[in-house]
Amino acid sequence: MKIAFLSHLDLNLFLFRLPIMQALIALGHEVIALCPRGDVFDRFAEYGVTAIHYDVDRSSLNPLREFPVILHLASLLRRHTPDVLHTFTAKPNIYGTLAGRMARVPIIHNLVEGLGSFYVEDSLRNRCVRACMEGLYAISCRLSDSTVFVNRDDADHFCSHRLVPQDKLRVIRSVGIDTQIFRPQVHDVSVARHDLGLDSSTRVVLMVARAIWHKGLAEYIGAARILRVQYPNAVFLLAGDVDQGNPSSATREFFQNQSHIRWLGPRTDIAELTALCDVYVLPSYREGVPRTLLEAASMAKPIVTTDAVGCREVVEDGVNGILVPVRDSEALARGIATLLDDPVLRERMGRAGREKAVREFDVRHVVQQYLELYGVS
Repeated sequence: MKIAFLSHLDLNLFLFRLPIMQALIALGHEVIALCPRGDVFDRFAEYGVTAIHYDVDRSSLNPLREFPVILHLASLLRRHTPDVLHTFTAKPNIYGTLAGRMARVPIIHNLVEGLGSFYVEDSLRNRCVRACMEGLYAISCRLSDSTVFVNRDDADHFCSHRLVPQDKLRVIRSVGIDTQIFRPQVHDVSVARHDLGLDSSTRVVLMVARAIWHKGLAEYIGAARILRVQYPNAVFLLAGDVDQGNPSSATREFFQNQSHIRWLGPRTDIAELTALCDVYVLPSYREGVPRTLLEAASMAKPIVTTDAVGCREVVEDGVNGILVPVRDSEALARGIATLLDDPVLRERMGRAGREKAVREFDVRHVVQQYLELYGVS
């Protein structure tokens, strides 16, 4: 069998679909990655995956203007004749499904990884974009053989708005996490701790996310401002780059004037940073299922996050973390303080998070569900 994976970003496929691709290849199937050429495009060949380039404007969602892209995708699919086409994120889901049907691909699966920032703010512009997207999704979900969601809230939204037939809906929670790599007490934190100038008495609160406001950046800064007086030996770290071109992004200049949190910028040692933290925080407004929360849970870290779509898939309030309202710095501060004050609670919640990650989100479990979806398990 030949399976094609379609995305508008090579990094999306490489970071999140590679375990599925490797499992398919191990079973003797042929795998194609259809994506624009980016930084990791050439690395697919190392894993036996055939990478095929196509051009797409990521900022546009107008199929009439971009009909040539759909025609080009259809031509590529006719040439390479996959038995299964799996598409990821909004534009590939919509355009890829149209192209796949034009090319007579036998089976097409879509994956909705989250509904994105247009569902965070209820501005007139966002309402218009949502209406456009949902109109197109209503078409693609009926043309495809299944639509997979990573959380139940988004699946329920599509059902309640009659965008996807019930018999074509599937929920496979998250992209999975390798719990053997992200496990407690295996990462050497001494280098990161030394580089950051942290001694053994320093309590570390960590947030890993793109530096955009929809991730709850303002609330994290507000909570740090509240807690710095009560916990003078605590440090509040933010790891993640700004997102230039994103109207919800902070700027590098903004962080130069910040005294309450310490911005680390983009990092390659996320596992080590997660290992050294005492409390992990993500006050996001909406997610698919955030991989950073999976990493923190898998590494037995207690979590404070929002009672928001996607985040509550990972954290059970009072079990492996604390859920707080969205856009509430004071509640976030209280949650963090509860954990900073109680090392026994931190350990208990961290242990429960590890158990949940292994039981529900281990990548091997997630891969098996996709193999069953493709009918090759």
